[in-house]
Amino acid sequence: MSEATATIEHRTPHLTIRPSRGWSPINLRELWMFRDLLLVLAGRDVKLRYRQTALGAIWVILQPLMAAGIFAVVFGKVAKLPSDGVPYFLFAYAGQLGWGVFSGTLSKSSLSLVGNAHLVSKIYFPRLVLPLSTTLGVLLDFAVALGMMVVLMALYHVRPHAGLLLLPVWMVLILMLSLGLGLIAAALTVSYRDIQHILPVIIPFIMYASPVAYSMQAVPASLKPFFLVNPMSGLLEAFRWSLLGTGHLRPDFLGYSAAAAVLVFFFGAFSFRKMERKFADVI
Repeated sequence: MSEATATIEHRTPHLTIRPSRGWSPINLRELWMFRDLLLVLAGRDVKLRYRQTALGAIWVILQPLMAAGIFAVVFGKVAKLPSDGVPYFLFAYAGQLGWGVFSGTLSKSSLSLVGNAHLVSKIYFPRLVLPLSTTLGVLLDFAVALGMMVVLMALYHVRPHAGLLLLPVWMVLILMLSLGLGLIAAALTVSYRDIQHILPVIIPFIMYASPVAYSMQAVPASLKPFFLVNPMSGLLEAFRWSLLGTGHLRPDFLGYSAAAAVLVFFFGAFSFRKMERKFADVI
């Protein structure tokens, strides 16, 4: 063997595939190696979502606008719930922004493995790439909808405040909570397809148990402990406070929500890794 051939073979990248055992950690280096695949899958997801639609990406803005309008009529006009001193439509739209990140990440990541069964069963790549790729599309939708939020704040003469600097923190925590749950759901859906039928029923229940269209101040005192068990309650209140400056943040409940989001994410990631070795055989 010549010296040139030996040098080429030495520089040729290679990957040794071994089955994981037990609760193996997340391999960040391997994920970084497959970053191009992650971006390709994310781009494909965005293109397929709006292909052959008359309005295309406009639906990203129309959906939260229509939901906010319905909430403003039902909760604001009919039920006459308080909106912490801001127009109810703007109040509900801000809640929809945070909720859209949670529900979009959870629903899309939970179906990421089953929806790409042909890839999972034929070629090797870190399966974690599939649910992670869905979050990029959700973040793109959020960025577009956030632009409309800026327009609405200008129309209603609501000025941003210093709390806006903490908005990325609440976003990261909401993503961690939803992605952790999505990883658990995705792994279970491979073996139990019932999950994909249960989630569309459960997600609306979680929404109405979260302060998306109403403030926590409107919840009766006897029911508040049950609502605050939901980690999204504290995160959505903080999210809306950063945008509109409304509501009162309680550090104890916010700390609980943050801790729950981190724990759920790591539990979901480690559970996903534990079940990953069976995906190709079962799916």
